[in-house]
Amino acid sequence: QVQLVESGGGLVQAGGSLRLSCAASGTIFRLNAMGWYRQAPGKQRELVASITNSDFRNYADFVKGRFTISRDGAKRTIYLQMNSLEPEDTAVYYCNMKGLHDYWGQGTQVTVSS
Repeated sequence: QVQLVESGGGLVQAGGSLRLSCAASGTIFRLNAMGWYRQAPGKQRELVASITNSDFRNYADFVKGRFTISRDGAKRTIYLQMNSLEPEDTAVYYCNMKGLHDYWGQGTQVTVSS
């Protein structure tokens, strides 16, 4: 069974930075890509950034230039470095892995105060 465990969320002032981590564990037969999604209250879950196992990165327009996704293949861990955070970035951030199935972490809260 695959598990994704996120960490690194918290409360930060606008303009600040946070780094999220997501570690995958369990038996993984296929790993195509991992990424981060977020969901703010009353809104739909949306893609933030993703990275494939060949290091192709995809970013949502609203985070380009501010967030950076990276991975450590050996540790089966991905990271999301978030800089210049804005109150609009406040949401629960979910780790996602696309393999034989779609897997999700439990989410980590990011709150940006103005």
